Amino acid sequence: MPLIRTIQIDPETKLGVWKITEDESFFRKEVNISPAIHHPHKRLQHFAGRYLLVKLFPGFPIQEITVTNTRKPVLICGSYYFSISHCGDYAAAIVSRKSHVGIDIEEAKPKIELVAHKFLSPDEAAFIDPANELRHKTICWSAKEAMFKWYGHGKVDFRANMHLEPFPYQATGFITAEFNKPDTNTRLYLQFIMENDLCLAWTHPA
Repeated sequence: MPLIRTIQIDPETKLGVWKITEDESFFRKEVNISPAIHHPHKRLQHFAGRYLLVKLFPGFPIQEITVTNTRKPVLICGSYYFSISHCGDYAAAIVSRKSHVGIDIEEAKPKIELVAHKFLSPDEAAFIDPANELRHKTICWSAKEAMFKWYGHGKVDFRANMHLEPFPYQATGFITAEFNKPDTNTRLYLQFIMENDLCLAWTHPA
């Protein structure tokens, strides 16, 4: 299936979402990699994510991707910055030539309610819309996951190190956030789309 969404953020930054309906052989024709992943669906997600990188930027050197000790895929050459996310039959990716990026795709499921106390501070919990509680919390979780991927060095306390400024629940919107750790103190700007219980959130260079 072709891309179901692309967003050209600026001339050097682009994101896309792919709905996976193909089998592994389709992606292997386009993406010549051999991931050490045994679970068939996880391997399919892996292929779809790499395939997206090439679709967004045809010159993307996927053969040069390496994985850091925090499990973040990167290009040592630094020619592109990128982030990939998977959820069920969807893969999402964002690529930039300018600076670090982060993306997350997430389905609004009850499990998010069960762990909300682990990623929402009391201040953040206070602005959740009670009429759209699960979806609003899903957007917050997805935004923080995108921030985590933007950071890329692991060991992040989602409550203590990330703070989302209040924002209303809506289908699309913007979030201002603070990421605070001893090595990084940064204000981040995120965007999100909630569509059919599927949330896409990303952060990119200003």
